[in-house]
Amino acid sequence: MDNSQQRGVTGRSQVRRAELIAIGRKLFADTPYDTLCMDDIAKQAGVAKGLIYYYFKSKRGYYLAIVEDSMAGLVARAGGDTGLPNAERLHRTLDGYLEYAEHHHAAYRTIVTGGVGCDAEVLAIRDTVREELLAAIAEGAYGRRALPPIARLALVGWLSAVEGTTLEWIGGPSVPDRPGRARLGALLVRQLRATLAVIEEFAPECPAPPPAEEPFETVGDLAPVTGSP
Repeated sequence: MDNSQQRGVTGRSQVRRAELIAIGRKLFADTPYDTLCMDDIAKQAGVAKGLIYYYFKSKRGYYLAIVEDSMAGLVARAGGDTGLPNAERLHRTLDGYLEYAEHHHAAYRTIVTGGVGCDAEVLAIRDTVREELLAAIAEGAYGRRALPPIARLALVGWLSAVEGTTLEWIGGPSVPDRPGRARLGALLVRQLRATLAVIEEFAPECPAPPPAEEPFETVGDLAPVTGSP
């Protein structure tokens, strides 16, 4: 087999693998890991079970590939769009984060809580996402990704609150006055602004941005808290 043929086989394999991951994302979106066996997965995917083993070695390998792929877009969003104003860039990051949780309940819950039995590899994926979100916030607020320890601790606390709030939001009962994604985003914005103000008190080298420049200032479809749900 010459080089062009090898590239063709490799390309087809990558496409097939990506197709299986896309199928798996739908399967695991709202179905807990433990409730799906490989026979069920293969049947619902419409493929031979051996094909999944060929590409991913095991159910867990398939699952980890899906989790990692699911988060790759969010990490890229947090680290990308560098040409946008900071506020809009951060808005897109937070809105994308909530959008993912809204449409992938089981996957989001798995990532935030550490997966099956606090899976170390899932935790590593979660930590990567956290670091990118923290870096995006720091860059938007202070123009740099590095943070002094006290500022980092404060933002980690805010992000932990975001995770807890989001888990409650996607897992709570569907009631008429349950906030939509835009309204929840606006609430988290206000909390972030308060956190940035507290950071300035403890770390004067990290001044809170002026109101007109604050990250997550109402942009696009993020309605203010006083707006409609």
